[in-house]
Amino acid sequence: MIKQISSAQNPVVKRLLQLQEKSRNRKKEGVFIVEGVREIQLAFKGNYICEELFFCDSLFAAEGLKDLNTNPENHPLITEFSKEVYQKIAYRGSTEGVMALFRSKELSLASLKLDSKNPLILVAEAPEKPGNIGALLRTADAAKVDAVIMANPKTDLFNPNIIRSSVGCIFINNIGVGTTSEIIRLLKQKNISIYAAALQASKIYSEIDFTSSSAIVVGTEATGLSKEWLDNSTQNIIIPMNGEIDSMNVSVAAGILIFEAKRQRGFK
Repeated sequence: MIKQISSAQNPVVKRLLQLQEKSRNRKKEGVFIVEGVREIQLAFKGNYICEELFFCDSLFAAEGLKDLNTNPENHPLITEFSKEVYQKIAYRGSTEGVMALFRSKELSLASLKLDSKNPLILVAEAPEKPGNIGALLRTADAAKVDAVIMANPKTDLFNPNIIRSSVGCIFINNIGVGTTSEIIRLLKQKNISIYAAALQASKIYSEIDFTSSSAIVVGTEATGLSKEWLDNSTQNIIIPMNGEIDSMNVSVAAGILIFEAKRQRGFK
């Protein structure tokens, strides 16, 4: 049975607006909203549990809902919104007429799976801008790294801007979140070399052998990496730059470093 909602004053509508806008509400309820066909499909593919699917019949045909759910054991509720209500809730300017409510996952270091005997890991310290985080996640997915670890992130990872900018890659990357100290301890326990992108005491990245277990660590464009990373780095690495400035966008830098490592590994 499909429930229908046509009033913007409906409590369901007010709740969804709060979840879109406030990290506090997402964390308290343990849920978040996903918009768009591809993003919803990837959330299902990442084994996130969907509680409810919402659609606007004038924008998205109800028959298409069955193609979104790739988990036959997950049976979400279905609600149809009027166009006015849907557009009030929709976060994206251009929308496909479908969104979903998913349960959050515990993205802790304890739940991180490192099955590879020779892992390649991307670590980002104190990422804050949703666009950069999304781009990092897309790079990690394109390179098929073994894990993405966020050290002290400044933004809720289920922020709608991160979901949008990652095009849903947040759901299919192997992600862990922890403090810098916790992550360094984990990497050392697993004998994973730490290569910190930094200006000080650095070698050119192309001179480094990334074929053994490696973690490539990037910081923010404004402040770079903390002293704790630099003190515990196996080797600091640098991307040579010939222009007037000595930094580049963190996601661009991460892409250069990660794909050099993949090149050395034969893109396996």
